[in-house]
Amino acid sequence: MDVLRAIRALGDAMDRMHSGMKGDMDMNATDVAALRMLIMREQRGEVVSPHDLADHLRISTASTTKLLDRLTASGHLERRAHPSDRRARVVVLTQASRDEFYRHFGERLRAMRGVAEGFDDRELVVVTRFLLELSEALDPSQ
Repeated sequence: MDVLRAIRALGDAMDRMHSGMKGDMDMNATDVAALRMLIMREQRGEVVSPHDLADHLRISTASTTKLLDRLTASGHLERRAHPSDRRARVVVLTQASRDEFYRHFGERLRAMRGVAEGFDDRELVVVTRFLLELSEALDPSQ
């Protein structure tokens, strides 16, 4: 039961964090989720197509187009030619959007890293495995 309570507490904290970011950045939940996804993929050196974004957010192509139009108009995203396939398009964050995201999320990220530093490598391997398996159990299509 303690594990389930801890999971619920983490979920609640994540919800509050994302709600705060939505308000701070004057965006809806899907907009913030799109930025988070782009940040994570960027850190892994991956390009993101509009289709990748739609799949990740589980929204229609029409909704994706509206999202991209809105975030492009607000200066958060740019659509560019794919680096290796000029027929395809990719979606990238603007530097201003990246800076804004880290301004709002940076403190929380530092706090999470601080917590992780309190565990040794073996413990973090177990925690990581647990969280990944739990995520897969809750959302097998990730």
